[in-house]
Amino acid sequence: MAVFERLRGSVRVKLLCLVLAPLMLGFPVVMGLIWYWGEAWYHQLMASRVGSDLATAHGYFERVIEGAGRDVQALAASQALALARADGEALKALLAASKARRGLDFLNLLDVSGRVLASSTGMPDAAARADWPMVQRAMRGGGGSAIERLAPAALAAISPALSERARLALVATERARPDPRAEETRGLIVHATAPVHDAAGNLVGVLEGGVLLNGNLGFVDTLNAIVYRAGSLPEGSAGTATLFIDDVRIATNVRLFEGARALGTRASDEVRRHVLERGLTWLETAFVVNDWYVSAYEPVHDSRGERVGMLYVGFLEAPFRAAKQMALLIVLAISLGVSVAGALLTLRWARSIFRPIERMHTTIGRIDAGEDAARVGDIASRDELGRLAAAFDRLLDDQAARRAELQALNASLDRKVAERTAALAATNDALVATQHRLVMSEKLAAIGELTAGVAHEISNPTAVIQGNLDLMREELGPAAQPVANEMRLIYEQVERIRVIVTRLLQFARPGEFAAYAEAVDVNAAIADCLVLTRQHLTRADVKVVQRLHAHGRVHINLQELQQVLINLIVNAVQAMPAGGTLTLESADRDPVRDAAGVRVCVGDTGSGIRSEDMARIFDPFFTTKKRQGTGLGLSISHTLVERYGGRIEVDSEPGVGTRFTVSLLAEPDYRIQASPAADVALQGQSETDAT
Repeated sequence: MAVFERLRGSVRVKLLCLVLAPLMLGFPVVMGLIWYWGEAWYHQLMASRVGSDLATAHGYFERVIEGAGRDVQALAASQALALARADGEALKALLAASKARRGLDFLNLLDVSGRVLASSTGMPDAAARADWPMVQRAMRGGGGSAIERLAPAALAAISPALSERARLALVATERARPDPRAEETRGLIVHATAPVHDAAGNLVGVLEGGVLLNGNLGFVDTLNAIVYRAGSLPEGSAGTATLFIDDVRIATNVRLFEGARALGTRASDEVRRHVLERGLTWLETAFVVNDWYVSAYEPVHDSRGERVGMLYVGFLEAPFRAAKQMALLIVLAISLGVSVAGALLTLRWARSIFRPIERMHTTIGRIDAGEDAARVGDIASRDELGRLAAAFDRLLDDQAARRAELQALNASLDRKVAERTAALAATNDALVATQHRLVMSEKLAAIGELTAGVAHEISNPTAVIQGNLDLMREELGPAAQPVANEMRLIYEQVERIRVIVTRLLQFARPGEFAAYAEAVDVNAAIADCLVLTRQHLTRADVKVVQRLHAHGRVHINLQELQQVLINLIVNAVQAMPAGGTLTLESADRDPVRDAAGVRVCVGDTGSGIRSEDMARIFDPFFTTKKRQGTGLGLSISHTLVERYGGRIEVDSEPGVGTRFTVSLLAEPDYRIQASPAADVALQGQSETDAT
């Protein structure tokens, strides 16, 4: 116990223990962690670097494939091909010249059934090519380009020279899977097709072309030059690029020995299983032919999605590994020297007050940085500094309690200010909305008064005409038969005038013509509206997408609901004069957040609504269609929906499209009433739009 008390009271012993403990115990642990993290960081850095190289190589490979497709497409659409189709010899000459000029290995013109009409490589006429996916795609009007793996017979059918170029002797390779074959005879090609149309746009043939990648050294050399520019790797390292058919190198700049490329060598079995069998990307060191490289492999797929080869980039690992080891050794030496020097200096100049004062200083710094919970804590000292540290902690505790009280008061004040501000904003919004509704009501009331007078003036002569027509029928009797059809037409037109007068009176006195509300299936109403607007959709070449998931019903007048939906559908079609997609959606409203009901969405891919017009689209007589429309459609639809307590919302982005959302209640809420004149005007307007 006496020894322990002496240790606690001896500053020199404590300082000796504090200095030697990190040196004897902490230094090996720290260096072990540095070495471990260095290895992990090294592998992560190498994988990131080679992964970036692979992304660049992949992009170039895709451009090569797409370039062949563009070349074939350009020739298929050229005037030269259109002129040469009628002359067999001229057509063959054009194909041969175009093949050489565009860097292709073959060009074939096929008929609409996929049989050869002319070939740059001498394929026999009527040879079948329709079993290739890219040819089938072009026969359907598509075309494009993709990688294909061809058997020796398929290569020979195109050109015996291509089959001979693809032939490659296999070289025994360390760590590769055993292969009983002596040579590789299959070919990897870029296969490109394009439809050929006549002047009227009819499909008259298919143009087929391709590039053999076996032995295509220019491709891998260009790829390697793009990925590994001069100076991008340290001295002693070298970048490499390779294209495989399965696991056989068919185009590479990897060297077996000075000046000889490693064509015919094979990837290691570990890489083959990871990339070709499992379809994963390899980002790790790998044994390549005769040395270790930081390597990246990815599978190459053909047009059917099958893995037919691999694309590889990588660089020699040895210089990087040597640099890593040298850096870690330097860090080890420097750390060891600094630790020893620091321990010696601390033993010489440290004083008993150093540690407590440093901790109090550190605590003050943490408090200044915003760490309110920072404290000195127990410094295990029985002298005045220990008591000072304890008093300092108590002072910090008192200060933290006062600060917490002030923060609570401040938060309460901020909350009250936010509540008052929100209440004022809501009141202001309500006043603006009320003013807008009053102005619109005054406008429509004036129109309603004028409409009522006109309706009464028309009804009087109409009644006279109808009465005299009935009298003529009674007086003439059978003698009226020769003009019965004309009299029927007069009666129908008089009845039409009567209906118009009724609608005008309904405009002036809407309360007398209240609509009958019933439980309506919104999905069925949408289906009826599509039938009524079918001519608009067909004429504008509009594609209709339906997502009707609503199950509930809403109480509303069916005809008025159809008026609203038809108006929105017709507006959407008119916004897509060149065609587009009309989206109709229905869904039940969330009963937790909203009242029970249904939400209907009408969306288009048209030109959208300008931001300066968004605030006015529901105003009466506002329209952007100067030569069609009255500007009442949306205003009337808005009034009808609000009559039943619903609402219409719009979301639009210019150049992208517009989306109207109609929210309807299962049980109508008549507390919100629209202006009477707008209610009646809607009925006549929407029926005209639907017709």
